[in-house]
Amino acid sequence: MTNLFDSIQIGPLRLKNRAVMAPMTRARAPGNLPTTEMARYYAQRANAGLIVTEGTVISPEGSGFVDCPGLWSEDQVAAWQPVTQAVHDQGAAIFTQIWHVGRMSHVSLQPGGTAPISATGRPAANCSAFGYLPDGSAGFVPASTPRALETDEIPRVVEDFAHAAENAIRAGFDGIEIHGANGYLVEQFLNGAVNDRTDRYGSQSVENRIRFVLEAVDACIARIGVEHVGIRLSPFGRLHDLGDFEGEEETFLALARALSERGVAFVHIMDQSSRGAPAMPEGFLQKFRAAYQGVLILAGGMDRRKSDAMLAEGLIDMAGFGAAFTSNPDLVERMRHGWPIVRPDPASFYGGDARAYTDWPTWLEQA
Repeated sequence: MTNLFDSIQIGPLRLKNRAVMAPMTRARAPGNLPTTEMARYYAQRANAGLIVTEGTVISPEGSGFVDCPGLWSEDQVAAWQPVTQAVHDQGAAIFTQIWHVGRMSHVSLQPGGTAPISATGRPAANCSAFGYLPDGSAGFVPASTPRALETDEIPRVVEDFAHAAENAIRAGFDGIEIHGANGYLVEQFLNGAVNDRTDRYGSQSVENRIRFVLEAVDACIARIGVEHVGIRLSPFGRLHDLGDFEGEEETFLALARALSERGVAFVHIMDQSSRGAPAMPEGFLQKFRAAYQGVLILAGGMDRRKSDAMLAEGLIDMAGFGAAFTSNPDLVERMRHGWPIVRPDPASFYGGDARAYTDWPTWLEQA
């Protein structure tokens, strides 16, 4: 039976195991530039078969977090190259998650202090961005009221995704993961409770709701090839003021079929029940698996036992692990040998220096 430590083929890549280091914002890229410490951080965790980096912003207007890396400039491409090389030297593959937060931003992060852009003009109620406080320091601030994109502006944003994808390959990444989860821009179009548009990107039909995400996927495929394009989704997610809407299951299953037809590298599902949100409906993952025939990754509350059971059943192909990787650089080996797992330190997740970032010992160093 398939287990977490078996190899797997994804397009041209033969991965050494089925463990994925899931994307996690760390806010340690001053000026939106990756650092040498970041190269060390990811290389330490390259015992995973696949690393998906923290969210990497596709354009200045796509940012909702101070000091997150970007992929829109030549300097950023050059700064990422030591990171990808360090991971490849350790025998792992590395994709970057390309990210536009949409309305989950703040005017202090936007060029010229303008309103963030979104599918809607409604703000995300009771939600925060990680922006600049009045005294100039970084901190959590209420998400600003967005401006709804005009229909003729949308191709420009789609092009930003494709440009970032092209830059990712130039930076040495094996591919990209479009961030279509957790209430950010892609999901602001997908979610019928947020999307109040009346144009062809509106929520009146399944086809309209999935139009933006498929245009972004297709643009990236055209630029770098389908084998280099993955996507992250959070079906039935409720982070960042998403709501229930009629046809929600149908929307995600239609998207699953469309992604299967295209043959994308993988779909990476985030189960938000591990973060206090309602669980996906009973049987939904099985329906998604039937609709999507490619490599399926599941993250959120995973451990070795749960991963092996779902892999053996054929329900998923790879398992994603997030916060545990922050405090266990050798997480895969700890799971393989049954060594203790160190609890993460949430206070150190965002910002800071090497402390609680690259100074966590492996089990062998600790022992």
